[in-house]
Amino acid sequence: MSDIIATVSDFVCGYPLFILLIGGGLFLFIYSGFVPLRKFGASIKALGHKSDGEGQISSLQALMTTISSTVGMGNIAGVAIAICMGGPGAIFWMWVSALLGMATKFFEGTLAIMYRGRDENGNVKGGPMYMMTEGVSPKLRPLAVFFAFFGMIGCFCVMQANQLTESITTVLTEPMGIATTLPVKLIIGVVMASLVAVVVVGGIDRISKLATKIVPFMVSVYFLLVLIVIVLYIDRLPGVFSQIVSSAFDFKAGFGAVAGIAIIGARRAMYVNEAGVGTASLMHGASKNSDPVREGLVAMLGPAIDSGLVCTLTAIPIIMAGNYEVEGVKGLAIALNSYEALLPGWGKYMLMVVVTFFAFSTMFSYSIYGIKCASYLFGDKNGQMYKYLYLAVILLSCVASLSTVVSIMDFAFAMMAFATMSTILYLSPRVKALLRTRQ
Repeated sequence: MSDIIATVSDFVCGYPLFILLIGGGLFLFIYSGFVPLRKFGASIKALGHKSDGEGQISSLQALMTTISSTVGMGNIAGVAIAICMGGPGAIFWMWVSALLGMATKFFEGTLAIMYRGRDENGNVKGGPMYMMTEGVSPKLRPLAVFFAFFGMIGCFCVMQANQLTESITTVLTEPMGIATTLPVKLIIGVVMASLVAVVVVGGIDRISKLATKIVPFMVSVYFLLVLIVIVLYIDRLPGVFSQIVSSAFDFKAGFGAVAGIAIIGARRAMYVNEAGVGTASLMHGASKNSDPVREGLVAMLGPAIDSGLVCTLTAIPIIMAGNYEVEGVKGLAIALNSYEALLPGWGKYMLMVVVTFFAFSTMFSYSIYGIKCASYLFGDKNGQMYKYLYLAVILLSCVASLSTVVSIMDFAFAMMAFATMSTILYLSPRVKALLRTRQ
């Protein structure tokens, strides 16, 4: 069964998804008049603007919550997987995806405010479902349902639970002589699900406030950790970037090999920054912001931080250590071994602390996305039941294989991306027209 899932996922998430996200992102980047480059300073200023509209959270809280979901295992395990599968060159294509993703998220964040709906209680709601039904046509509800269904699956946060379990067993239990058995993984899963439950039951308000505090802290700690590695191995730093660029365009292996590396980088970047997937608009649609363009500028900062800054911070030590050429799909173990090789005796423990923060912040935020999708399908009251299913899946994910987990996530995200990105491209002229009024 796992082989079938992997085969289907590879087919769907290969060239079709690559063309849609990269091609669509490139179109939006040019069509917007290179907004990510021209308006980067304005996007930072937009963070300080006071809330002046309907919604549940501020623009800053929306951004921090989306970053807390994207800055997670994808930034560590996902980057390690990309380097393992495609070599250092995959990072270059993650950078390209980050730049194009900024353009995509500008349109996505803008549309999230332009087209919002209300639930049965009269509360303002945003997301791809409302872009489709309010922005395009009510007849597009089947596509909105399609997105919401796969949104519930894609937001189960299985990779975070799986890779955090791998981190704990690799760094703590195995060195203590405790075998990594099913009961051990289940115990880890129970503890993990219990900790997530404490925050998740508080809803969007509690999670957004926590994200606003924890995101700057955990990114700063990670930056300092990587800075220590850079200072100690400064002589290897030029070689890191040289490998990234040269491997990205190594045509000696043929054009197909280069295209394969680009697809690997793009797929991992999709999982990291989620531009065009639709999760960001679920959060930005809840912002107390009456100006769609301003919200789009705020949303644009997400890929710059997660796919640009944080993924680069992860790649540097892994490439420096050079232990990424292994058999099979390896994720967090590669990163942990890299830090242990560069910082013997304590490197892997420091990374595990960072990993724990990253994983839990993502698990907190993803619950909001899943609940929003479930609420759209089953109503707000019934949709709240999703959180209990969400916690149960965290427990199950601790015992699943990594290859199966990656395939499920890729497939679900691909289905979400096909629905969301096609809607964004269709509605992009309206964003362009609104942007012209702000020039």
